Amino acid sequence: MTRPATAFRSLAGEAAFAAAYDALLARWPGQTETRDLAGEFGMTRVTVCGRPGSRALVLLPGGGATGMAWFANVAAWGRTHRVYAVDPLGQAGRSVHSGRAPRTANDLMVWLDGVLDALALPELALAGHSYGGWIALRYALHAPQRVRQLILVDPTTCFVGMAPAYLLHAVPILLRPSGRGMRQLIRWETRKRPPDPDVVRLAELGAKQFRASKVVMPTRPGEDELVALHTPTLLVLAGQSRCHDIGRLEQRASRVLPDVRSVVLPDASHHGLPSLGAARLDSAVADFLAAR
Repeated sequence: MTRPATAFRSLAGEAAFAAAYDALLARWPGQTETRDLAGEFGMTRVTVCGRPGSRALVLLPGGGATGMAWFANVAAWGRTHRVYAVDPLGQAGRSVHSGRAPRTANDLMVWLDGVLDALALPELALAGHSYGGWIALRYALHAPQRVRQLILVDPTTCFVGMAPAYLLHAVPILLRPSGRGMRQLIRWETRKRPPDPDVVRLAELGAKQFRASKVVMPTRPGEDELVALHTPTLLVLAGQSRCHDIGRLEQRASRVLPDVRSVVLPDASHHGLPSLGAARLDSAVADFLAAR
């Protein structure tokens, strides 16, 4: 089904979202550029910065977020890598879903294949936060020859399910998105220590103003798939996450993945990442990237 000319509920809402998006984009390093890539599902926006000609690091944000979520991290990672931050199709952002709708996990793999082909990236490090972590893990299983290193930042539905208390707070917002509901979820999950105000404002406006596409519901990979994945993997966990039991998550990932190291950021929350306390995440990822 083809999306209308604008996926926002009003032109005023679209303008407000664009202003909040641009406020975060203005905080990216100098020499940042944007690319709009056409594909069968529509146009995907990718924001690019960092060292030209160096190894590629591709970033996938969490559900409902944009590539702008990584604004506090890209300068550090761009010292050694060329960084590509993706606005996923069907989420609030600058990507435009105008082709066929992604309905399955395989559709998402086809979409990401197309994005990486358009960027001419035969090999890359791939990082994802939350729902973006699930997509990243699925892609590493789909194209292990392409993903050189895998970074999962407090990933959801990869190794364990979500906590019932989190679902109780999050599902109503998924069913009836609202800016107020998104703000309350972030405030609850971060224990009243929300991330940067510009990040919160963009999330609120996205939930309030954007007509999101139907989400491809994540399912956990089977153990037989995970034990066959030999891609070096970094698992970064939020010590204060209310999204899932990080102890169980770390234990299962360590048991099923052949090549994984894990780092727990004790004071981080699920919705606080990746920007709140960015220096600790930056350091963990930089060390991992440099070790391979």
